[in-house]
Amino acid sequence: MRIKVLGADGQLGRDLLPKLGALALRRADCDLARSETVAPAVASAAVDVLVNCAAYNFVDRAENEPDIAFAVNALGVRLLARECASAGAKLVHFSTDYLFGHSVRTEPYSETDAPGPLSAYGASKLAGEHFVLAASARNLVIRTCGLYGAHGVGGKGGNFVETMLRLAREGKPIRVVNDQRCTPTYTVDLADATKVLIDRGANGLVHVTSGGDCTWFEFAQEIFRLAGLNPDLAPITSAEFGAAARRPAYSVLSNAKLHSLGVKPLRHWKDALAAYLAARKG
Repeated sequence: MRIKVLGADGQLGRDLLPKLGALALRRADCDLARSETVAPAVASAAVDVLVNCAAYNFVDRAENEPDIAFAVNALGVRLLARECASAGAKLVHFSTDYLFGHSVRTEPYSETDAPGPLSAYGASKLAGEHFVLAASARNLVIRTCGLYGAHGVGGKGGNFVETMLRLAREGKPIRVVNDQRCTPTYTVDLADATKVLIDRGANGLVHVTSGGDCTWFEFAQEIFRLAGLNPDLAPITSAEFGAAARRPAYSVLSNAKLHSLGVKPLRHWKDALAAYLAARKG
């Protein structure tokens, strides 16, 4: 099976390449913001499966530039899906828990629950999902949450774990929201599950996250506990943090469908975090 990964320079993309035995499709070759690059890239790729990790992920910035978010996450993805369908290639696309949040919730969301995004970013990702699933019944959309991976270390923007460790080293007060509950997910584990889903020919919509759930403050607490650090950490509310884009108060995703497909459950988020920090030291 010939596979290429678009967005291969990101945290998830770089973990997927060796897991899938895939080749990289670089942004210089296929830029979802530049529609003229998509058709030639898909045609020349000549793949059985194209895995799309490329996205506009600037959640807060999207509130002021929704046109760019939709150009990449919706219209660019629509074109990519159409071209893959024309080329007979399966498209595997990654989406987000941020397309939930409009309803009050205390139980994990299943794939059949109605979305209700609170932000321009979430709305753009939801539109992209619809385009991918409408283009071909073979396509697969994987919703996930709060990704962190080794290739975010020292990279542009890093990830939440690296941001927390950096702030602790700098001795700055750290204030983290404690009213947003989700499931941060290690990219290595997500890559493993993605490989199994592709190998088994899975299609449609599937949730894939680590096990358990936590608030971002609880996640930060565990980061520092495992790292042996004791910074000035305190919880705050989302209102106090004052981000431009609203986040869901609860966006835990159910992995029941993933399990029904025979895919081994991902590790609990605490175990995954411990593995990440151990690998980071190695």
